[in-house]
Amino acid sequence: MLGGGKMKGGETMGGGGGSGSSSISPLVSFVLGAAMATVCILFVMSASPGRRLADISAWSNADDAPPLPLPLQDAAADSNDSLAAAAAANVTVVAAPAPAPVQAPAPASPYGDLEEVLRRAATKDRTVIMTQINLAWTKPGSLLDLFFESFRLGEGGVSRLLDHLVIVTMDPAAYEGCQAVHRHCYFLRTTGVDYRSEKMFMSKDYLEMMWGRNKFQQTILELGYNFLFTDVDVMWFRDPFRHISMGADIAISSDVFIGDPYSLGNFPNGGFLFVRSNDKTLDFYRSWQQGRWRFFGKHEQDVFNLIKHEQQAKLGIAIQFLDTTYISGFCQLSKDLNKICTLHANCCVGLGAKMHDLRGVLDVWRNYTAAPPDERRSGKFQWKLPGICIH
Repeated sequence: MLGGGKMKGGETMGGGGGSGSSSISPLVSFVLGAAMATVCILFVMSASPGRRLADISAWSNADDAPPLPLPLQDAAADSNDSLAAAAAANVTVVAAPAPAPVQAPAPASPYGDLEEVLRRAATKDRTVIMTQINLAWTKPGSLLDLFFESFRLGEGGVSRLLDHLVIVTMDPAAYEGCQAVHRHCYFLRTTGVDYRSEKMFMSKDYLEMMWGRNKFQQTILELGYNFLFTDVDVMWFRDPFRHISMGADIAISSDVFIGDPYSLGNFPNGGFLFVRSNDKTLDFYRSWQQGRWRFFGKHEQDVFNLIKHEQQAKLGIAIQFLDTTYISGFCQLSKDLNKICTLHANCCVGLGAKMHDLRGVLDVWRNYTAAPPDERRSGKFQWKLPGICIH
């Protein structure tokens, strides 16, 4: 009996022991599971140090959306790390500059390419040499060829002045001919007159051409350039600039020179004319243009002579008349080849007459420059006289 009772009690005890073990196991399992979950979370945190506790809170509070897969979580963390590093380094993110506004094209110059031609030809002090031609004077063997030849035969480096010469052409054919032989050509477009042929002295077309030339010279001054205008029938043997006074606003050649370069009693010739660009000369040119209508029917040279007294008194302008010993012409011929710088076929009407006498002038000059210095100084070389105009 006792044996049976023990057995029963053992079973009861055994049964009681089994029941206590079952009540402890769920608690232990819960604690162990929570610990393992904590360890896993801490492991993930250590692998991605940029991840914050707020992320964990977000995972736990998201009721419906599951957490991102780990690769996407890592990419987001790396992005956050880059932004944090940029902020820590105090890096300023600069936005791309806005595209520049489209500039409207500059309005076309009313003078065409004149300003570019002047810029290329001008000296450092903005001085250009100018001449004006039409088709009749550009044909082979005509005045333009003689003009260029005088520079080539000249002394003292006068040929270098061709680098500053602007040839103003009055018709398309003359412009084309100029471009074939020279660097600085400008086509002055005009209306109402056919400039291709020779214009007879004092004809209507001649006066229109002379006054148009005068207006163009005013334009050069308005653009801020000084100029030395030379007719194409002027032969250049030496540099004439040395005889132009630094104090002169205007220096003009003389048909008749009376000895005093600043006397208004001298008779001017506009075929060789130097003008500085300043307020005085601009005012003078405006009055000169007005004189065309005040003294209707006169050419510009006569009007210059008529207004020179009043304009000098009004403007205080300095006008120099150039000595014909150096800046000479057929009107008052210099016979000293050792001093002459330029020679103008003035007081001579007709292209044929000018050509004839200027060819003779170049022949004499060619012989003079080829002679030994002693012979040149002796004064034995003289112009061929008389010619058609030269005397």
